[in-house]
Amino acid sequence: MRFMMIVKATTDSEAGKLPSQELIEAMHKYNEELVKAGVMLAGDGLMPSSSGIRISYPEPGGKPKVVDGPFTEAKEMIAGYTLIEVKSREEAIEWALRMPDPHGFGQGEIELRQVYESEDLTSDAEFLSKEAELRKQLMEKQRS
Repeated sequence: MRFMMIVKATTDSEAGKLPSQELIEAMHKYNEELVKAGVMLAGDGLMPSSSGIRISYPEPGGKPKVVDGPFTEAKEMIAGYTLIEVKSREEAIEWALRMPDPHGFGQGEIELRQVYESEDLTSDAEFLSKEAELRKQLMEKQRS
């Protein structure tokens, strides 16, 4: 089971305020624990929405709309993520609870969301085979 721990943005992260050295070190230690446990797949912090681009599809079949950031409502923005693979929802919660306050100052908020697996979306054997081959190619590319 894969889960994404989504770190919500704050007014500080949206303003481009970088985390303290203490928080950077705490997050590094936490990431090391995830890697040693063999559950971390990916994780990064994101730049503020002022450097972001939003693409929306206002009409079915219509042309996409491109809008440059910044975007409003910092509480709805994402400041970072960690992707993990664990055996259960409970294990995912345990790992999320161990993450240091991602912004310090008591402002941190983490949203934990399960990632769809191909088998959740379809039972079409041909599609699942093609998807498995793509994932295999991706893993090989990441190793090289």
